[in-house]
Amino acid sequence: MALSLSTIETILRAFPELHLGIIGDFCLDTYLVVDMSASEISVETGLSTQPVKEQRYSLGGAGNVAANLRAMGVGTIRTFGVIGNDPFGSQMRRIMDEAGILHSELLVQERNWDTHVFTKVLIGEEEQPRLDFGNFNSLQAPTADKLLANLERWIPELDFIIVNQQVFRGIHSDSFRKQLIGLLEKYSDMLSIVDSRSFSNEFKSCIRKINEVEAANLCGKKYDYEEEISLEKACEYGTKLYRRWRKPLFMTRGDRGCLVFESADCYEVPGLLLRSRTDSVGAGDSFLAGAAAALAVTKNLRDSAEFANLVAGVTVQKLFITGTATPEEILSLAGEANYKFHPELAAAPHKAQFYRDTEIEFVNEIPREHRITHAIFDNDGTVSTLRQGWEEVMEPMMIRSILGDHFQDVEESIFLSIRGHVRNYIERTTGIQTLVQMLGLVEMVRELGYVPEEKILDEHGYKKIYNQQLLERVNKRIDKICTGELGTADFTLKGGIAFLQDLHHRGVRLYLASGTDQNDVVREAQILGYAEMFEGRIYGAVGDIKHEPKRKVLESILADIELGEGEQVVTFGDGPVEIQETRKRNGIAVGVASDEVRRYGLDPVKRSRLIQAGADLIVPDFSQGKKLIEYLINAVS
Repeated sequence: MALSLSTIETILRAFPELHLGIIGDFCLDTYLVVDMSASEISVETGLSTQPVKEQRYSLGGAGNVAANLRAMGVGTIRTFGVIGNDPFGSQMRRIMDEAGILHSELLVQERNWDTHVFTKVLIGEEEQPRLDFGNFNSLQAPTADKLLANLERWIPELDFIIVNQQVFRGIHSDSFRKQLIGLLEKYSDMLSIVDSRSFSNEFKSCIRKINEVEAANLCGKKYDYEEEISLEKACEYGTKLYRRWRKPLFMTRGDRGCLVFESADCYEVPGLLLRSRTDSVGAGDSFLAGAAAALAVTKNLRDSAEFANLVAGVTVQKLFITGTATPEEILSLAGEANYKFHPELAAAPHKAQFYRDTEIEFVNEIPREHRITHAIFDNDGTVSTLRQGWEEVMEPMMIRSILGDHFQDVEESIFLSIRGHVRNYIERTTGIQTLVQMLGLVEMVRELGYVPEEKILDEHGYKKIYNQQLLERVNKRIDKICTGELGTADFTLKGGIAFLQDLHHRGVRLYLASGTDQNDVVREAQILGYAEMFEGRIYGAVGDIKHEPKRKVLESILADIELGEGEQVVTFGDGPVEIQETRKRNGIAVGVASDEVRRYGLDPVKRSRLIQAGADLIVPDFSQGKKLIEYLINAVS
């Protein structure tokens, strides 16, 4: 499914030789950052002023497509469009000059035309109602004729043409559009792609890029952008449009990836599972740029969709700016990319299918001809519940670290906003190393600005504070085990130790992996009575951000152990990291969607997270361990 790094590198190396043309609605995105601390009451109006602390400008619409192409390293980008005789048009050309985007065919219409501008006012992290320019434009016939003549003059020099229609009152008047379509049909041997919000039906000679809501509407089904469209329905609409147009199309689905139609078949590229905050502004333009450039090189729609998915995955992680993606960023994301699988099933527990009247949910078919010889277990939340409630420790610790001396006197609205921010961050980063989480905390402390720079700790300092607070809770629980007040069964998942014993008895080599520090994992496994079954193969964090223990275990197994014919590796875990890494390496991934408070039963939030990470099976605990082994019987030695 995913493109190899070598294929991506080959595509990127070809970009400097490309000569691409873009005709469409060139826009300017303006960001005004307001700082109300300098506000005053206007003498003239009696209203509070909105002092602009910072202003940022970036290319939008067809301009953002051009900016993305340039950032990816495309050699020659020629723009065909219209701007106004105004400061915004001058700013757009200045940005293009700095980026090396050719704009000699970007025409200035003196009358009845303002440069298209989308002005976004930011107060704190809240975006205010947008101010738009260019909504009353009218393309004049001489401008249209010159624009089309310029495009035709350059077509022989181009490798690919991108057609963008972003706004209703842009260049695509009825007359202009008819002539443009005729020109593209005249040069139908030239590869071209159109991204049109309003007129996709009309561009008969082009590949299309549409989103799923546009596809549904084109099929006579009215959806709002807030409504979800199932994969089944999206495939139905895309197939219908392919049969109507007899031309390939890309259909984007937001964070659920995209679909490719080049025949009656529907090819799915899953969405990327991103841990950082995202902003979808400009993502469609980024996808279009990536798809067009890759298609100009490979002539392969599926590879181009995979590549474009990565480009958009980079840009959505850039907040409050219309972002672009460099070759280095694309390769970095590709090297660590994780995908979002079965999002519809993850959101619909009532669609689950179970094995023979059990609570064992099967998501993907597992290879029945294989037998398990190696099993990897996550520790916390999968076997042990000693650290149950770690989120309850991390959340207040992070809030105190962010607010510093303002913790006691901060306004309630600010406190609640920061708490929500922290909760979302913890949810996104569950399963990764504590040290990496603390690195994110450093960024939050610095970004929110309540703590002076000289008082901000590094990730190791914050981790020390968190560990001290967490270990107080863990040690109290261990003390109760040691005094006999509670037993190991009170801090292990139901049936977990018996399941380990069964696998160990069958000769399966067991591995324990955790994002918790190495010494703590070993100590807790010994106290809970299952360390010996792992025979020294216990792996934890060693204080190095670059060392991901769960990933390291899987790499070690596959690199150091020669699996015999029919032998297989299985991983059991309640976090996305171990599931994702197993999926990448073609192992069997069993998601343990455990309720850590009760130590048995299903946690629906975990179930959703684990299915999207790529789990093949979902179990709530190991109380049906015998049945689980029965299901895996052909896979167990």
